[in-house]
Amino acid sequence: MTDETSAVIRPYEIVSVRKTEPPPGTEGANWHHYVIIQGANTIRGYRQGSLKAVTSAVEEIVVLLNERQLGKRGRVNLVPTPKRKPQR
Repeated sequence: MTDETSAVIRPYEIVSVRKTEPPPGTEGANWHHYVIIQGANTIRGYRQGSLKAVTSAVEEIVVLLNERQLGKRGRVNLVPTPKRKPQR
């Protein structure tokens, strides 16, 4: 199994969601920094809101990423056939 293949099989997971200072160039309060991993891949992001709201949003991101990953398996490259113009 190659590294690429093993990375595809591993699900995305939340590593942490922590309160942080606002990212550079932003304003406001109540910012959180989150980290998601999948094999050797790391996704880091910021989101504003309560810890509960941010955690819920990051959980939804992880679900969507994992669904997207599963959807790629067995996919066939379909090529649509051109539609004929109606004859008059």
